[in-house]
Amino acid sequence: MTHASRRTFAIISHPDAGKTTLTERLLYAGGAIHLAGDVKARGDRRRSQSDWMKIEQERGISVSSSVMTFEYNDIMYNLLDTPGHEDFSEDTYRTLTAVDSAIMVIDAAKGIESQTLKLFEVCRLRDIPIIIMVNKVDREGIDSFGLLDDVAETLQLDLSPAMWPVGMGSDFYGVYDLQKNEFHTSSKARGAIFDTVIKCEDVHDKQLDDLVPEHILTNAREELELAAEGYAPFDREQFRAGNLAPVVFGSALREYGVARLIEMIGAHAPEPQSRKTDIRDVSPDEKPVTGFVFKMQANMDKNHRDRVAFVRLCSGHFKRSMKLYQVRTGKEHIIHSPMLFLAQDREVADDAWPGDVIGIPNHGTMQVGDTFTQGEVLRFTGLPAFAPEILRRVTLGDMTRVKQLRAALKDLSEEGLIQAFKPSIGSHWIIGVIGVLQLEVLKDRAKQEYRIDINFEAVPYDTARWLKCDDEKTLNEFIKRNSSSIVTDRDESPVFLAKSAWEAGYVVDKNPDISFMKVKELE
Repeated sequence: MTHASRRTFAIISHPDAGKTTLTERLLYAGGAIHLAGDVKARGDRRRSQSDWMKIEQERGISVSSSVMTFEYNDIMYNLLDTPGHEDFSEDTYRTLTAVDSAIMVIDAAKGIESQTLKLFEVCRLRDIPIIIMVNKVDREGIDSFGLLDDVAETLQLDLSPAMWPVGMGSDFYGVYDLQKNEFHTSSKARGAIFDTVIKCEDVHDKQLDDLVPEHILTNAREELELAAEGYAPFDREQFRAGNLAPVVFGSALREYGVARLIEMIGAHAPEPQSRKTDIRDVSPDEKPVTGFVFKMQANMDKNHRDRVAFVRLCSGHFKRSMKLYQVRTGKEHIIHSPMLFLAQDREVADDAWPGDVIGIPNHGTMQVGDTFTQGEVLRFTGLPAFAPEILRRVTLGDMTRVKQLRAALKDLSEEGLIQAFKPSIGSHWIIGVIGVLQLEVLKDRAKQEYRIDINFEAVPYDTARWLKCDDEKTLNEFIKRNSSSIVTDRDESPVFLAKSAWEAGYVVDKNPDISFMKVKELE
């Protein structure tokens, strides 16, 4: 197998659209797991494979990106599950730098939601082709045509329905595949788990009359004919260019449309593509190995205080025990124990190709944004860090455990959960987050993984901006004049903290030679 047989894709959605359940069912359909565990299931069903942290399992939400690799019909799939919650959007944005396509999950009862729209804009900026799954059609939902028209108008995207619901909610009998002329239904009961495929001549096939009540089937046939005529036919090139999205109506919980999504990713989604660097584009066909770190994860294995760098390979044929050059530090690393993942489960990877995501264990020597090559000095671009929207001072209950606090803040900031800032005056760390749920996760993980109790205090600042200036003297003079408002981030880069948006605007106007940045590219 080479890079041509790789498909690296993400699943994105608004919270509660069914993303984690779909992830489970894709892994189950692909043979990667043997018992799919619905997010809120209890009893003897296992916890969601992709939600492996304690807080994720307790709340039934994803707060961290997971990477899962499985093989299906001679294609190797690298599935990157992302947090749906907007407080963890930075992790999602970085994950989208590592994929070649995405499945967008939309709740049939809600349509396009705010977080879905934000994530779509990121995909559009990166020319990532999208397949849309309208999930939960086994529950009452919005009119299918109204939903698609709203999606097409909001996203400014041509849509091509591939699977259409026959009934919805309490009248749901299955889905019809418009491209293959197949009816997917259940032999057990109306709307039960999908287990039967009926091959049809067309939507008027007599077999359907015996399976679906007349009043539902009559309406479904009208809708199917309208859907086939009223929307764009599927065009592979337009899909790959990001101008057209195929749409699958289905139910992840009942397994309708799941196998079809895998087939579509395998047949139509792009194999690994060329990647931009600061000096040139890197093609997956090149022999030298290159890759970049898009995510760090601390403490995946609670038995070992480990740190794993998630590396997306961009070119070459990687082999275990290969030497890789870390461009940022200028050091070579022998990669003894590279890993492939199924959420927190892992196995040693003897080799890997462009498109694959491997984990490299390390002890604080790697960070998000690092580029690895076989000697060439270049840097993959486009991994962002965003200015935090909430700032808090961290306080420690037991002052004898300062060392553990420092380790926790270092690990979790490099992982991307938080941003940790060291004040130039005073000893208390200040942390920055996008949303309050990150504070809860930080507190929970500090207790679970580092055995420390931390609390948060308000600070007189609400805006952070990275500083950049071509003239070092001008920058140093500004830092000296505003020392009480200056902190440094994990890279020792200076950050200005403003008490309000008004103050930030005033300072920006008074210092035209200095750039005050909301987004910093990780290097």
